[in-house]
Amino acid sequence: MGKAKMTKTSGYHDTRFAFDPKREVLWKTLCSCYFQRFVTKEACVLELGAGYGHFINNIDCTRKIALDIWPGMLDYLSPAVEGHIGNATDLSCIPDNSVDFVLASNFFEHLTQNDFAIILEQLRVKLKPGGTLTIVQPNFRFAYREYFDDYTHISIYTDRSVMDFLTLNGFSVIECIPRFLPLTLKSRIPVLPFLISLYLAFPFKPLGKQMLVRAKVAE
Repeated sequence: MGKAKMTKTSGYHDTRFAFDPKREVLWKTLCSCYFQRFVTKEACVLELGAGYGHFINNIDCTRKIALDIWPGMLDYLSPAVEGHIGNATDLSCIPDNSVDFVLASNFFEHLTQNDFAIILEQLRVKLKPGGTLTIVQPNFRFAYREYFDDYTHISIYTDRSVMDFLTLNGFSVIECIPRFLPLTLKSRIPVLPFLISLYLAFPFKPLGKQMLVRAKVAE
């Protein structure tokens, strides 16, 4: 990187989170088979920590906004997506009372609890009445052995602690799925749409180490 200042996330997208076409298959299927039911055609959707844009590119809605601190994100977004480079603790680029659906996937475990609280405080203003926040991330209860294989994980959360933290910060939990997805794509199991659909429909998910929590601003 020459004389550029090194940070703990320098090179993260070349090593731990390198581009993998299997993620596009996964998120395209997740959007069509699961997330789209919560997003209307007219909705405004915001993705925090959008990375390669797999979710925001594939969700069907009128307005799509992606935010990430990684400048490389812009190279992967479709023309229909508004890309913003910056820290999620500053959501001033997002109009108040404008967002219907927020997704934060594998995001909050990379932040301090203080930053998490700051983001939630801002989202309470950015979300429309009835708007929702969906969190997908590793559940430490089931992924404790692998949790810190990712050297950028700095905060520990379980499904229980995330629900408590959301409640503490002005949100009401709508749904919690402690085991929603496997932890990683790095396995010999093929990533195919019909297998993903089958997994989502299966009531028991022994490989599930990522949780899903949906919440709205408390009344």
